[in-house]
Amino acid sequence: MQITMLKAKLHRATVTRSELGYEGSCAIDGTILNLSGIREYEQIQIYNINNGARFTTYAIRAEDGSGIFSVNGAAARLACPGDLIIVCAYAVLDQQEAEVHKPTLIYFNEKNEVLRSASSIPVQAASA
Repeated sequence: MQITMLKAKLHRATVTRSELGYEGSCAIDGTILNLSGIREYEQIQIYNINNGARFTTYAIRAEDGSGIFSVNGAAARLACPGDLIIVCAYAVLDQQEAEVHKPTLIYFNEKNEVLRSASSIPVQAASA
């Protein structure tokens, strides 16, 4: 049996551009791609925190160190500059691989600078 697991998450990145006329994709700062393990042309899911839109596209490389997160093509209708997004990539693993797999989680500030990285999400506590 195979299971789809979170491979990488870019949490609360700020959209810097939204280019309807550009060939569809999401351009992401190359340094961030390298840090996250997301490959150029890899399928990604984008979750827009501002408007709730959820869509699939693929990653392309933007200039290293630029902080760029540009949503392009038809998806540009779903995210505007200034919107906060979560970008996720997934991997299909067999049961043995899934047992030891740890995702790469990267958290950003409002300037798309890396605040921290992790390999797990804290357990959500019950509210009082």
